[in-house]
Amino acid sequence: MQLEQILEKLSSALTEKRYIHSLSVAEIAVKMAKHYGVDDKKIYVAGLLHDCGKFCKGDIAREFAQKIGYEPDEIELLQPGLLHGIIGEHIARQDYGIKDPEILKSIKWHTTGRPGMSVFEKIIYIADYIEPNRNFADIEAMREEAFRNLDRCIVLCADSTIRYVTDKGYLLHPRTVETRNHSLLALKASNMA
Repeated sequence: MQLEQILEKLSSALTEKRYIHSLSVAEIAVKMAKHYGVDDKKIYVAGLLHDCGKFCKGDIAREFAQKIGYEPDEIELLQPGLLHGIIGEHIARQDYGIKDPEILKSIKWHTTGRPGMSVFEKIIYIADYIEPNRNFADIEAMREEAFRNLDRCIVLCADSTIRYVTDKGYLLHPRTVETRNHSLLALKASNMA
């Protein structure tokens, strides 16, 4: 599928607000990709499609995940919004014709992250968090760190997510903690913590 077709299909599949968010994620991801020497055309597509599964909510998300062979864990069953990356990976492949494993993995794991993410995956994870339409405490520090050190930025993003989730009384997915700790250990190993 050509980029113009992806944009057209995505604009009708998402709410206007979600579509604008996706465009913003794609744009900041391209800037980061150029900075880190990553394929900016591929990252643009990943940024656009990262939330293509966001329309699935509640029972629909649970059923969709199981239909595609993914067994949600207890936290994902209780908070099915966490499944939109898993669902999005499938939709990107089936509905948008995406075959590239880097794009698909970055869509799949952009919500919680995962230990051992590639630079490509880290960029999408961070870009989703720092895109220009987001505004919350410490975001400017995260935006600056995004162009200095990806692992340090992941720690900042994960710390912010953990604070938000616990303040709201939501369940914290262990992958978020594992993602944070993996990046923190990488920083400590390189004496950059």
